[in-house]
Amino acid sequence: MFRDLSRPIETGMPTYPGDPDVTLAPDATHETDGYATSELRTGTHAGTHVDAPRHTIPGSETVDELGVGSFAFDARLVDLRPLEPREAIEPGALPEPTALGAEVDLLVLRTGWASHWGTDRYRDHPYLTAAAAERCRAAGVAVGLDTFGPDPTPSAGGDADPPSNARGDEPDGTPAHNVLLGDSLPIVENLCELDDLPTRFRLSAFPLRLRDGDGSPVRAVAEWEGRTGDT
Repeated sequence: MFRDLSRPIETGMPTYPGDPDVTLAPDATHETDGYATSELRTGTHAGTHVDAPRHTIPGSETVDELGVGSFAFDARLVDLRPLEPREAIEPGALPEPTALGAEVDLLVLRTGWASHWGTDRYRDHPYLTAAAAERCRAAGVAVGLDTFGPDPTPSAGGDADPPSNARGDEPDGTPAHNVLLGDSLPIVENLCELDDLPTRFRLSAFPLRLRDGDGSPVRAVAEWEGRTGDT
């Protein structure tokens, strides 16, 4: 069976705060030109995408320098629900490295935040502590998430409207990114349609071959044998 786990790329779609807006508009049309083409303007981290090490680690590998096999994963789904807004995910919430086995090379973390896509609440997603990211690094597994990323995202709330359950001990910068990308472990972000997936599946998340690319949108597709929800 196959399932598309990626967000449609469309004009006005949500983007990480400060990233370029996405526009997809007609260029040539059947009515005027006899054929159709479109113009796409997007950042490299729009929608469902993969982070290459160059994203946060200067001088490290880019999308086009990583082997294509780096984006075909033997995945294990980890259901972390229920989680509070901006809750820190600690190492104990993740499988022990010794329990994963050599065949698992990606943990897909289901936080439940995919249901908030398109709202300000999506920014208030849970995040990995650096120690939790270190557990993944020690196991040699990449990470996929149904959020903007493994580190906290700036909230849409201001002083007059603080975000629900905002915490004052959130880390600065991108420590979880740095742990994973520093060991050449890609990160797949903004996944969706994770409900009823089996515990084990294959995930393909092939990026565009962008020269010196720090990331790229992907078509993330899960594949497994049997019926939906089989483990």
